[in-house]
Amino acid sequence: MKFKLGGFANPKEKLSVGLDIGSGSIKSVQLRFRQSGVELCEFGLTEIPADTGRAVAGFTQPRNIKLANISVSGPSTLIRYVNFPKMDPSELQQALKFEAQKHIPFPVDEVNLDGYILKPDLPGNLMLVLLAAVKNDLISGRLKLMEEAGVKPNLIDIDSVALINAYNFNYPVENSGGHRVVALVNIGASMANLNILEDGIPRLSRDIHTGGAVFTQKLADIFAVDLAAAEKLKLSPEGENRDKVRAAMEPMLANLGQEIRTSFDFYESQSAVSVGKILVSGGSSYFSGLKDMLSASTGIAVEDWDPFNKISLAGGVDAAALKKVSSQLAVAVGLALRQ
Repeated sequence: MKFKLGGFANPKEKLSVGLDIGSGSIKSVQLRFRQSGVELCEFGLTEIPADTGRAVAGFTQPRNIKLANISVSGPSTLIRYVNFPKMDPSELQQALKFEAQKHIPFPVDEVNLDGYILKPDLPGNLMLVLLAAVKNDLISGRLKLMEEAGVKPNLIDIDSVALINAYNFNYPVENSGGHRVVALVNIGASMANLNILEDGIPRLSRDIHTGGAVFTQKLADIFAVDLAAAEKLKLSPEGENRDKVRAAMEPMLANLGQEIRTSFDFYESQSAVSVGKILVSGGSSYFSGLKDMLSASTGIAVEDWDPFNKISLAGGVDAAALKKVSSQLAVAVGLALRQ
């Protein structure tokens, strides 16, 4: 398992594929690296049926995906930002297991560990390190899934790290618009990934176990319709249903907003600056009225961001189709950017 922030692929490399297998859909992004910049060659997205293994093979084989960067998330993963005694990267790898056992709730022999130095020079001869841990059984399960699909993993990342890399590549610190601290909220089918970045450096990451599937089920119950009809209501309510959908969604989004606000309060209690803006992505960020309701519950402006902001499109890529799903591809972009 390899984690790295800002470890973008070498321009001399030809192609890189990011494969994001979520709980509700599979997404892929294929990037080409040129001296002039990064180019999108191909993207794909499909919903996941009950048989996830068959769905992955059915998605990757027609696209001839043989090698890909993949990721994991959820309760078997963990990211912490901790101060370590100052050391060089090779020493960090040697000391990682000993230092990590002070900061993670899992037995160290049950996880795959990695670390990355974010700030090498802190007062007191310390350094800030991103510490990542993934339970071995989750890694084994994902590797088995890839083997069955005929795909060789080039590296395994964590969704939040891939998301951070995608954002930092497309929106460098010098183009931050005056906001020193931003929060990335990627809302998927079963959970939301929250990351707080201070001057481009991540300072807090957590998974919130609330996602779009919960909202869809709630609407299905209220309107007595199937999940497909409820999903349509959620994204594009019409007429008198608009207010009814908003009323149903508001308490759930208020709960999500409270979880986010609690994380902000924790971060701000340890920092001299406050979160200035929330940037949303993910399939469930398309909910009608989501940004307004989330802004109201947190008291902070909420905006979309474009994971292809600094990525050009190769000939043949359908720009209109990409625009409709681009927000869902943020993690896949971050994965494809990795070497």
